[in-house]
Amino acid sequence: MTTWNFSSGPAILPRPVVEKAAAAVLDFKESGIGVLECSHRSKRYEPVVASAEARLRKLMGISDEYAVVFVQGGASLQFAQIPMNILGQDDVADYVDTGTWASKAIKEAKLFGKVNVVASTKKEDGTYSSIPTGIKATPGAKYMHITSNNTIFGTQWKQFPDVEIPLVADMSSDICSRVIDVNKFGVIYAGAQKNLGPSGVTVVIVRKDLLGKVDRKIPTMLDYKTHIDNGSMFNTPPAFGIFVLDLVLQWLEENGGIPAMEAKNKAKAAKLYAEIDRNPLFKGTVDVADRSDMNVCFIPVNKEHEAPFKALGLERGFVDFTGHRSVGGFRASIYNAMPEAGIDAMIQAMQDFEKSLA
Repeated sequence: MTTWNFSSGPAILPRPVVEKAAAAVLDFKESGIGVLECSHRSKRYEPVVASAEARLRKLMGISDEYAVVFVQGGASLQFAQIPMNILGQDDVADYVDTGTWASKAIKEAKLFGKVNVVASTKKEDGTYSSIPTGIKATPGAKYMHITSNNTIFGTQWKQFPDVEIPLVADMSSDICSRVIDVNKFGVIYAGAQKNLGPSGVTVVIVRKDLLGKVDRKIPTMLDYKTHIDNGSMFNTPPAFGIFVLDLVLQWLEENGGIPAMEAKNKAKAAKLYAEIDRNPLFKGTVDVADRSDMNVCFIPVNKEHEAPFKALGLERGFVDFTGHRSVGGFRASIYNAMPEAGIDAMIQAMQDFEKSLA
């Protein structure tokens, strides 16, 4: 039986990447030792970090105005590290609240400066089902923070806010899944465990001219300049995670880059949403215009059907396809590495379930 990994993260990885990584665990570059044992300061390993940065720059079109660093602590640490480095105590930053992770970023930013929540789509029951429009920046604000894709609720920004201040974006769950103009952003950050690699490594893309302007003292490990000046090697980096990330980026290159991946992702999502809309037993949970191409959330029309469809999915080899507890129902996370065959398997299960109740 084929297993289909619909987990929201840590998530599915391309099979060729997993096979190369597994081989390297046993023997890295014919050295006789595995990559997990290899010193990050060795001549064998050091080129990996440079390769990962170069590939990411090429794939995303990142100019020399930006630094690219690989750090630890997940996207959650960036909720504090970004305002710590960029937002002065008396400065204002705009935040848009579109989900759980956005609200956590807002909480952390308030520790370092003034936060203005310029828009929120939070409903009375605590859920989110849309992306706001017509957002205006606060005069004098240092930046506007958004979460480009909301993993829990299944919404995604299709058009980013058109504002005069730098955008800061948590792109953990859709980085490298679609073409974006990096130059619209001051900072892009992403935990790797959705589209870029395993958990443990976080990518930060930061415009260098935004740094060095706050008065506060910043702890060495939390200062972006520390990692920039040391090429992400100030301390022992998440070495294996960066190695796998480099393999994923190579896989992206070999498969047409981000434009080709975007086309595939849109087709996969459209196919699954079409079945959700057609099938009388299921319905979507968010506004159609704001549906995510990465996390497809849907619920049964009849709550009593939730358990039997889950049982059917488990029989078909579906892994981690239940919705977040705040939403219920089901969530198919269909990141870059999810093949169209996985979408077909989910659709077939939905259709077979419909037939079983006819």
